[in-house]
Amino acid sequence: MKYMLLIYQDDATGVPEGTPEWHELVAEYVALDNDLKANGTLIDSQPLHRPETACTVRIRDGKTLVTDGPFAETQEWLGGYYYVDVPTRDDAIAIAARIPGSRTDSIEVRQILDLGL
Repeated sequence: MKYMLLIYQDDATGVPEGTPEWHELVAEYVALDNDLKANGTLIDSQPLHRPETACTVRIRDGKTLVTDGPFAETQEWLGGYYYVDVPTRDDAIAIAARIPGSRTDSIEVRQILDLGL
């Protein structure tokens, strides 16, 4: 079964970028990626830029509307993801618990809806 493990970051609890602690955290992410690649469960994982760099697209009355920034004003923001293929939900949860951000932020575990396409 395929799962998205969505990493929601919070600036209030996160590690400031560029600090020694941040570099240690990045090294932990790289080690986790390498382990998951080696055991064949990792499909993809990527960090995302901060929400200030985002835009939101909507189609209304046939017109494309583009708004700078994220859709919602929230304290937590989507900072990255892991896309994994594992036998069970419990396996996905076990991987989510290994994501370094789970110690300070939130990891949402969502099964991919297979439409058979």
